[in-house]
Amino acid sequence: MTELAAVKAALKTQAIETPSWAYGNSGTRFKVFAQQGVPRDPREKLDDAAKVHEFTGAAPTVALHIPWDKVDDYAALAKHAEERGVKIGAINSNTFQDDDYRLGSICAPDAKVRRKAVDHLLECVDIMDATGSRDLKLWFADGTNYPGQDDLRTRQDRLAEGLAEVYERLGENQRMLLEYKFFEPAFYATDVPDWGTAYAHCLKLGEKAQVVVDTGHHAPGTNIEFIVATLLREGKLGAFDFNSRFYADDDLMVGAADPFQLFRIMYEVIRGGGFTSDIAFMLDQCHNIEAKIPAIIRSVMNVQEATAKALLVDGEALGAAQRAGDVLEANAVLMDAYNTDVRPLLRELREESGLAPDPIAAYRSSGWQEKIVAERVGGKQAGWGA
Repeated sequence: MTELAAVKAALKTQAIETPSWAYGNSGTRFKVFAQQGVPRDPREKLDDAAKVHEFTGAAPTVALHIPWDKVDDYAALAKHAEERGVKIGAINSNTFQDDDYRLGSICAPDAKVRRKAVDHLLECVDIMDATGSRDLKLWFADGTNYPGQDDLRTRQDRLAEGLAEVYERLGENQRMLLEYKFFEPAFYATDVPDWGTAYAHCLKLGEKAQVVVDTGHHAPGTNIEFIVATLLREGKLGAFDFNSRFYADDDLMVGAADPFQLFRIMYEVIRGGGFTSDIAFMLDQCHNIEAKIPAIIRSVMNVQEATAKALLVDGEALGAAQRAGDVLEANAVLMDAYNTDVRPLLRELREESGLAPDPIAAYRSSGWQEKIVAERVGGKQAGWGA
């Protein structure tokens, strides 16, 4: 098999999960700009996600967020997804929007609040049973704003206790994915602020607990690919939440701010065997001023391009330069792959797979945008937090 054929074969196996909430109205804490044609319920979100998969061929699953995507019959929702050519992926919990969670959820000082939070997580596992989902994704806004507000060590004990109860509820083929975020909305101390804290809890829980790396959840200058390499080495990298950031957790389109970083991350994934493992490549983005579906299609394409470049790295030449201590040559090998224009390769791959070479153009000419603008009139449009 030639090098390009091997790259194509690998790219054909890549699956990128899109988030249901990205299809609805979303924005910043200052303003949500409503758009015409956005979904009014979870089924319409799945309809839009199916279009992304139709034109990219690389987005077969859709993550749900509970209660934003709450329905009476989750098995029926899963069937609706499959009828449209996609499946329901990770189930995301929400323990950060109720008034009860003002001082935390699973780490809160009030035992009744902690019970409510854990019960919600257990409910999410029930939903996974109904949808056939593998992954329960957990992100906690828990933390404190002031020194002395609560005992830091006790909060970690509460976190461990709650996670352990939920972990025991998981089915044989289900996983717990623990996300971290170094600040916001807690400003003094966040209870799961970094990959080390998430790793420590997952390590104690067992094999079914894995760490999620959100590419927007790091301080400026953080070497995210080092974190990726370390978690892969330890067998504890479960998933990515892909997005881009300029300052903080901006949730912009993946690859928009620093495409070179995305390439470096994907190189470490490939180098560490993560491309052929159970790592979930998920988007976690909000599209406030740009059109929803084209933005998600573009994001999928950005991940594909970064992956294609990473697959083109000449491993033998790189290894030889590294062993020889040839700093400039080693860097040049990496940069040669990054500077390769892989768009013709991806267009060719799509055509070979029976897809249009340009997914954005194909979507725009499909008439779907005009259809949903005309039909989705009336009712409450779904949005971030809906």
